[in-house]
Amino acid sequence: MKEQYLTMEEIPFSDFKKLDIRIGKVISAEKVENTDKLVKLVFDMGDHERQVVAGIAEIVEDPAELIGKEMPVLINLKPRMLKGEESNGMILAVNVDGRPTLMSPEKQVPPGSPIT
Repeated sequence: MKEQYLTMEEIPFSDFKKLDIRIGKVISAEKVENTDKLVKLVFDMGDHERQVVAGIAEIVEDPAELIGKEMPVLINLKPRMLKGEESNGMILAVNVDGRPTLMSPEKQVPPGSPIT
């Protein structure tokens, strides 16, 4: 069995509990103009809509294919402006050889469901 080593600093559980990660359902998706990597996503979060800009254009041929998909979204991240678009969160993805791989729940869940 291959040994696993920590690649980042260990944190207490109380730090993890500060992250508000919920399942969002994509209701619109489009490439950000004049960029090669950015996609603007709008999520149904159950009780509100949230815009997130993500660097996933290289893995998504047509962003419209993401509409209706559910994925984990970190929603209590401070907003940032990316190429003129406000991003109010971050999607969680798996890093495979430096490229993101999107994640989704095994079965459909209500938008806004918390990840615990």
